[in-house]
Amino acid sequence: MPSHNLARIKIDDYDIVGYSVAGEETVVAVPQLDICFDIGKAPDQLISINNVLLTHGHMDHAAGIAYYLSHRKFCGQKPGTVLASENILTQVDEIIKSWGKLDGNRIPANFVAMKDGDEYFIKPNLFVRAFATKHSKGSLGFTVIETKKKLKEEYLGLASHEIVALKKKNIAIDYPVETPIATYLGDTSYMNFSKYDFIANSKFLIAECTFVADEHTDRALAGDHMHIDDFIKMLNELNNQYVIITHLSQRTYIVEAKKILKEKLSPALFQKSILLMDRKHHLR
Repeated sequence: MPSHNLARIKIDDYDIVGYSVAGEETVVAVPQLDICFDIGKAPDQLISINNVLLTHGHMDHAAGIAYYLSHRKFCGQKPGTVLASENILTQVDEIIKSWGKLDGNRIPANFVAMKDGDEYFIKPNLFVRAFATKHSKGSLGFTVIETKKKLKEEYLGLASHEIVALKKKNIAIDYPVETPIATYLGDTSYMNFSKYDFIANSKFLIAECTFVADEHTDRALAGDHMHIDDFIKMLNELNNQYVIITHLSQRTYIVEAKKILKEKLSPALFQKSILLMDRKHHLR
């Protein structure tokens, strides 16, 4: 039996699978990209995903990291890869070692320290780029980017044997093209994310909007979280095709949140925005 009742949203060829309630648990995966943004309490359904992109170390986002890594070993899978800032990984490593002592077995893990601007290749044509966010020490967001090579305009229309001949002469006939697919902000207060082209033009943006009530602006500021007013400002600066809204406060019911979003977002923004925890997306 699955350990969690996860939401599942289908966007073109991708599934966004997860659970996110502020202060309780946040875990969001895209199986086709083999990545899991944060790990929450480590749902059994997501243990097979090889790469965890850990935005920060708060319990509701990171508590399941030891179970994720240990259960992969139990299931005969290769060690999971965890991307996070160095200060977070230092603490996670201590946790893993302590759990290994309690369990009586070493828990294998592949830790990759990341900082603003760092990149890590998941596959030859797929990589993760980290960027700084404003939440806690070392907090990061991540964008998953597909890279392809495109033939230079001056060589379009050449026959295959002509292309081969140019390659043999070590002539650069193509150039790399980056296509940002998924961006996950994690927990953060407002920043000018539009300065990053790869965030602004990511196919889908997974972003927190923790507080939607007018009277909760102070709470957003105190915790470095997003209030709906800043959330709307941010969306108007970006060009994402889809927006997955996460991390809603337990102080606001989904029905109420949807009503407020519809009132405050422009029709165009509301049309492309999806609340992850809307019950209609939940599947067993």
